[in-house]
Amino acid sequence: MIKNDTFLKAARGEKTDHVPVWYMRQAGRSQPEYRALKEKYSLFEITHNPELGAYVTRLPVEQYNVDAAILYKDIMTPLPGMGVDVEIKSGIGPVIDNPIRSLQDIEKLRPLEPEEHVPYILDTIKLLTTEQLTVPLIGFAGAPFTMASYMIEGRPSRDYKKLKAFMYGEPKAWFALMDKLGDMTITYIKAQIKAGISAFQIFDSWVGTLNRQDYQTFVKPVMTKIFTELQKENVPMIYFGVGASHLIHDWNELPVHVIGLDWRMPIREARALGIKKSLQGNLDPTFLLAPWDVLEAKAKEILDAGMEQPGYIFNLGHGVFPDVNPDTLRKLTQFIHDYSSDKLGK
Repeated sequence: MIKNDTFLKAARGEKTDHVPVWYMRQAGRSQPEYRALKEKYSLFEITHNPELGAYVTRLPVEQYNVDAAILYKDIMTPLPGMGVDVEIKSGIGPVIDNPIRSLQDIEKLRPLEPEEHVPYILDTIKLLTTEQLTVPLIGFAGAPFTMASYMIEGRPSRDYKKLKAFMYGEPKAWFALMDKLGDMTITYIKAQIKAGISAFQIFDSWVGTLNRQDYQTFVKPVMTKIFTELQKENVPMIYFGVGASHLIHDWNELPVHVIGLDWRMPIREARALGIKKSLQGNLDPTFLLAPWDVLEAKAKEILDAGMEQPGYIFNLGHGVFPDVNPDTLRKLTQFIHDYSSDKLGK
């Protein structure tokens, strides 16, 4: 049962008593309890075990007192159900041995059947929302462009040359892939909502590699389709990407509730550009490795800008690094709550 709905209020642009906070990658690799778990179990084994997945998801809520939990899983989770052979390799990331090379490869992709292909994810959500959490649970999915980057490149890339060559050279196949991944995203998120999530975030981590014209041509149509369909579910929707500040006007035109900012665009600058949606962000995660007085000053600066109007959620501009001390996140969360409560209470 949700007792702290501050995150949901801020996502809807409502006034709150304090600034809500959660951190991307708050669950997992920076926590000693998680590292101990990984000595016994693989990522695959943890995500396929609802009790373990729920434990990792709720751990930062209990340790840091954040205002929302984000489901512990990987954006690659639904791909095996579609017929994609993906393996998370240590030190590399997702590796796909049968990358997309043609329209025929795309036509072989199966529709996602969540109850059949990812029942463990749905069971984890139900366990968390019915028994364990008193804050909202955020579900998520990878955006079609970011998913396609792995499916075409076969692994993480720095230049995305195979992806872009395919996009430019095989537009018919590209849009077929976007349709398949768009439908998968809609189906996947709807299943998570039915299972109990209170909000969701679409991670378009690598879309910043595109210029604005290419985004409008090759990606924006499928994102419009996804968010237009999912807004019928009446839960807050967040869209986030890295290095994508140049796309903020296009994102503002999408029917999302919250735009996630990385650290490259200040909050005041976004609002000066006419962005009226709720904003989430945008501490550079490397500040978590700085001395406390440096981190505190930067957090205060971001909070002062965020609190100038309702609809602000504190987060990082990307995920928590593995070498961040959990005590730093605990102390930062307390500071955010205390500082914003004092300011908003005046």
